[in-house]
Amino acid sequence: MAESSAARSGRRGEPLGRPGAGDLGDLGDAQRAPREAGHQRQQALELDRLIHERMRLAIVSALAVNASLTFNELKQLLETTDGNLSVHARKLEEAGYVTCTKTFEGRLPRTEFRLTSAGRQALGRYLDHMEALIRATRDPGHGSSETSQG
Repeated sequence: MAESSAARSGRRGEPLGRPGAGDLGDLGDAQRAPREAGHQRQQALELDRLIHERMRLAIVSALAVNASLTFNELKQLLETTDGNLSVHARKLEEAGYVTCTKTFEGRLPRTEFRLTSAGRQALGRYLDHMEALIRATRDPGHGSSETSQG
């Protein structure tokens, strides 16, 4: 059974696009290079959706400037609820971007989060991408249409 392009890309809710758009195997060398370049440009335009979500970006950013933070420290810093922080922290943990260590201080549970090396690299790539978007937006030569100020 044929696999949909959404299944191949691992993302849900995206348009399927042209049939075979991701398959470069049947193209000759002359056609493959421009198509691969277009694919690379498309990848460059895609943000890391995991980090791009506001609460997850806040968690990763807070952990980037702190060696570690407890659940309660993060909750207070980000002004969020237990449930909201739990859901987003778990997604980051499943992706390998943060580690979660649960211990006890006396009889009280303590949950501590740390940014992993993979998380720090992902945040760096995300920030580089956003900086490139900002530069491209501010550079008038990159716009598709120029507006005159009058």
